Amino acid sequence: MFWILVVKLVCLPLWRRMAVWFLWSLLLWAAAFPVAVTGAQVQGQVGGSVLLVAECHPGFQVREAVWRSLWPSEELLATSFRGSLEILYHSRFLGRTQMHSNLSLELRPLKSGDSGNFSVLLVDTGGRTWTQILHLKVYDAVPRPVVQVFIAVSGDAQSPKTCQAFLSCWVPNISDITYSWQQEGTVDFGTKLHGLFMDGQVLMVSLGPEDKGMAYSCIVSNPVSWNSTVVNPWESCNHEAGKSSYKDVLLVVVPVSLLLILVGLLSAWHWGPCSGGSPAGTGGKKKDACANGVALETENPLV
Repeated sequence: MFWILVVKLVCLPLWRRMAVWFLWSLLLWAAAFPVAVTGAQVQGQVGGSVLLVAECHPGFQVREAVWRSLWPSEELLATSFRGSLEILYHSRFLGRTQMHSNLSLELRPLKSGDSGNFSVLLVDTGGRTWTQILHLKVYDAVPRPVVQVFIAVSGDAQSPKTCQAFLSCWVPNISDITYSWQQEGTVDFGTKLHGLFMDGQVLMVSLGPEDKGMAYSCIVSNPVSWNSTVVNPWESCNHEAGKSSYKDVLLVVVPVSLLLILVGLLSAWHWGPCSGGSPAGTGGKKKDACANGVALETENPLV
């Protein structure tokens, strides 16, 4: 590998060979004798851009700069050698980098896999080096959350005019997000009548007829974006009130079933004597009584 590199360097023009040797010497020197190392947190959004700023202390006159990606893979991104900028290095950022005159590096458009650590090595006219490490975190844009309303079944202790609702808010496949709720048109959220569950993802509210126009917003956010959805839970309360619950159905079905069973028992008791299977000596009398009943019905037809 070393001889291949030597052959390639021999084939290059003299000034290119000097620049490459200087670059490798610079990297080895910085790795062995770092003067200063600082760190910074940078956040970006998928599809957007981010600016990695090269900073150094006052009086540091920069002559060369080297930008690298340290993690998840170590790659050379951009260099500045005596005013000559070079960004066409074969890395995962090829075609998405731009080096500005102040030696800051811009990455665009960002992808979800661009998160990682970056470093910039600055060298002044006196040969001193300054290394700065930056931590980039790329987040997805927060989509509009989905809000579902669940109505609790009213109990005996609850006022029939009160509606207790649970508002569930969620977004799919998004990490590092926070949930919050806001009551539209008010500043005081009224914590006595509300409760939060599942880290703010579920909100419980108690509503009355005076809260017909009350709306709630579910706000979902991450460090770089946010989105929200507004819902009026009272509309679901009215919709649910128009439905018959299973308790109401039982109150109707059970009495009707008992009445039909009672009618069946009375019919069996009444027509039982007219059927066969009576004891000896009494069967004739019962049959005569049944026959007389039939005869009376046939002798008195309806007019």
